[in-house]
Amino acid sequence: MTTLRNLALCSGLALILATGLAQAQVAPPPATAVAPVNVSEHFAAMRDGVKLAANVYRPAGNGPWPVVVSRTPYLKDGRPDRADSKLQLDANAKRYTDAGYVFVLQDTRGKGHSEGFYAAFQNDIEDGYDTVEWVARQPWSNGSVGITGGSALGITANAAAMAAPPHLKAAYVVVAPYDQLQNSYMGGVLKDKDTVGWSKGQGVSDAALEATRANVLDSVFWNRGAMITNRKYIRIPIYNVGGWYDIFNHGNISNFEVLQNAGSKGARGNQKLLMGPFGHGPLSGDLAYPGMDRGSLAGDQELRWFDYWLKGIDNGIMDEPPVSYFMMAGARTGAFSPKNRMLTSANWPPANREVRYYLTPDKTLTTKPPAVTDAKLSYRFDPANPVTTFGGANLTFERGPQDQRQVPARQDYLRFQTPALDKDVVIAGPVKVELYGATDGLDTDFVAKLVDVYPDGYEALVLDAPIRARYRHGRMPDDVKMMTPGAPEEMVIDLWSTAITFEKGHRIAVHITSSNAPRFEVNPNTGEAPGKPAQKPRVALNSVYMDASHPSALVLPVIYPETK
Repeated sequence: MTTLRNLALCSGLALILATGLAQAQVAPPPATAVAPVNVSEHFAAMRDGVKLAANVYRPAGNGPWPVVVSRTPYLKDGRPDRADSKLQLDANAKRYTDAGYVFVLQDTRGKGHSEGFYAAFQNDIEDGYDTVEWVARQPWSNGSVGITGGSALGITANAAAMAAPPHLKAAYVVVAPYDQLQNSYMGGVLKDKDTVGWSKGQGVSDAALEATRANVLDSVFWNRGAMITNRKYIRIPIYNVGGWYDIFNHGNISNFEVLQNAGSKGARGNQKLLMGPFGHGPLSGDLAYPGMDRGSLAGDQELRWFDYWLKGIDNGIMDEPPVSYFMMAGARTGAFSPKNRMLTSANWPPANREVRYYLTPDKTLTTKPPAVTDAKLSYRFDPANPVTTFGGANLTFERGPQDQRQVPARQDYLRFQTPALDKDVVIAGPVKVELYGATDGLDTDFVAKLVDVYPDGYEALVLDAPIRARYRHGRMPDDVKMMTPGAPEEMVIDLWSTAITFEKGHRIAVHITSSNAPRFEVNPNTGEAPGKPAQKPRVALNSVYMDASHPSALVLPVIYPETK
């Protein structure tokens, strides 16, 4: 139990510290208004007797009112190093009180004025339940409660929803994951800089960091609080807002998909999803989406959502399509294509046809399956000389659609691309690479990138993800299987979802390599267990097969939207 607790603290700490950098991205705009009226601090006793502190903002007039709750590890009274943070929190609260809601902003356990020991996200299911039910009993509450939040606050909102408190009626969740294991260890490869690097900078011990590196397998530790396991208990409508370049892209989408189509009574059929062209912070690179930030795209949807579910106001929000998503297109700074637009769908993903773009030995992509009986490209992957990260769904460093031409020509970086397109190719949905790879050792990594190549050569990163070969069958302990040296194996690289129009004149590209540092941990190619004392890394000879028996392919979800 001690080991599990230490792992929980380390992994949770890494995520909460990292998401702290992005709090400003989900906070309200700078405050210009006076603080809301009737602000007071209250303490709610949890089931174990620990008391959690909350600021309660009440509207003018006589209640009771519906209540919106937000549970934060970032201090309900604002950050002491930022003079404007309290004003921002008050301005945000005033949005709710002006709309006729009590707003409750609570310090999570062990934070701010709240009692207890802070163990990131480990107590938020129980504490979320107890907080909602405490709120419902207060004299200023009419018993109709909603919960809201983004990033870490979105995680606490989802935790409360899984607890299914009887008085919780709806939630509004912005950029939050569905499963920390899947998010922090994509394809079984640890996000190095956004997890280990940041934690190390905060003074986390080397022993704890090694425990984090080792905690890659599916286990009860991950699943006792994971949405992938427990979202079946959610019984409320949730409005999910996510970004195509956000670190939690897959979380908002996955939660919508499951709850909308297979959720329990109260959840099924009552979900909403909004996806926009933003990240967990400002985008890097030479692409820009003016006026398409999170606040502008979401508009007043949160208050409309709560008006419908907490006040019973028939404002038409449930008559609108369940999914609104931004279809990205050419977006070079100063040359914004009119094909960038919002689309709607009855579900996610929209109806699509899987189209395979097969890799060829001459480094092209073609929709014609390979006919040759023997074709592969090989390279030497040296862990001491990894490919440098430029962009992606990062948090603590440059993010978004950066130019991959910054990766120089090198023998271990394979660029495959179509000829210039003679018509638009429009995709919306999950993207994957079916890769037939081999290595001369027991284990290695393969990395895939989806790239939009502009007519002038700019290589805009769209999606990227790795897979660790030993986890090609999954991450349950019995799924782990080392490679047979020299034998090709199919590995499916999940690149997550996107929506983009590859415009006429552009090229669709997929880049294949075996590292992407510091975004992902570099595989030493030795086959040793994660978290064990490192052996001397070895140079691996890796091969990508592309013949009739091993048809490596980029798989795109092509849609056919109506044109106006």
